[in-house]
Amino acid sequence: MIRKVLEAAGLLLLSAGAALAATGVENDYPTTARVDYVIACMAANGQSREAMTRCSCSVDTLASILPYDRYVAAETILSMRQGVGQAASIFRNTPQYEDNIAELRRAQAEAEVRCFK
Repeated sequence: MIRKVLEAAGLLLLSAGAALAATGVENDYPTTARVDYVIACMAANGQSREAMTRCSCSVDTLASILPYDRYVAAETILSMRQGVGQAASIFRNTPQYEDNIAELRRAQAEAEVRCFK
């Protein structure tokens, strides 16, 4: 079941990428990053075709708002905040990092509105 969902997600992402390329929209998110996002999204929202469609829409919306390098930076900051000790506290107490995360949160909120409402 999961394999079929993953294969379908991959096909959907490939077709979405082809559609973006055909329209001339820059696509700087690697396919593997898009698939990782959809898999994580589906883990949170269900293993259904509808969830796959919504999650694919979500990553496409995110990619249209936030360049990949800024997405990676924000996700890295969030990941580092999960740690303990002095190294992790640097990522919790730096205003510049707050701006990166706020930008990601705004893009995620827009994706939520467009794809899940």
